[in-house]
Amino acid sequence: MAQVPPPPPLGSVIVADWHRCKDSKEYFSKILHKKRRKTFGLLESPVMPPHAAVDTVHYKIFVSGKSGVGKTALTARLAGLNIPNMHHETTGVETTMVYWPVKLKESGRVLFFRLQLWDCGENALRRFDHLLPSCKEQVDAVLFLFSFTDRTSFDDLSNQISKWTGPSVGRVVKMVVGTKFDLFMHCDVAERDVRDFQETWGLPVLRTGGEVSDGLGDVAPILNCLAENLWHQDCVTARSASHHLQQETVTVL
Repeated sequence: MAQVPPPPPLGSVIVADWHRCKDSKEYFSKILHKKRRKTFGLLESPVMPPHAAVDTVHYKIFVSGKSGVGKTALTARLAGLNIPNMHHETTGVETTMVYWPVKLKESGRVLFFRLQLWDCGENALRRFDHLLPSCKEQVDAVLFLFSFTDRTSFDDLSNQISKWTGPSVGRVVKMVVGTKFDLFMHCDVAERDVRDFQETWGLPVLRTGGEVSDGLGDVAPILNCLAENLWHQDCVTARSASHHLQQETVTVL
């Protein structure tokens, strides 16, 4: 299998841990209320003051994984919602809006990332053939999930990723998230296995688990990594389009 080009290191495109800096408070205050995350519907967005010219960039994210690995729980965590106490199979497609401000490292420009997370139950995908094509349509990134307490979900990653590889898919950011990392006493996936996977696939593997805190620290690593890869992909696509346009112009001349 050909090696996948590694993603950009965190902090090369956006300012890492910007949410800890003083100059970020004005922006992060727009997604917080009494130190807890605000929830946004499909037609809602953070309200910025007139003097703050901030662009919003829109992305569609599909959350992939076996039933029970924690797709709905991760989506809730990233959106600042309450994590369900009991597991219930997602009956169809659920979409959740997440807003996340970032500061670009090179220009100092601030962007609001509008991430529309698509969560679809595994059984629903098997029963209804039209669901997966709908999830793939104009998708920008896929989060492949496995549970540290379920070895079969880790072994299934290659099968998941293969479904999102090929010319028909186009440019899609791929990231892997290991859930239930806090349940180390029941861990079925060793760190050695994770390192081997990263070397083989060239994909970042992030970890999550435990209770949702009132702050931003527990979601910042995943959202920053996602924003970093999405913006890097857009820049690469823009350069490629500009290069092809220049070639066409020379050919016409």
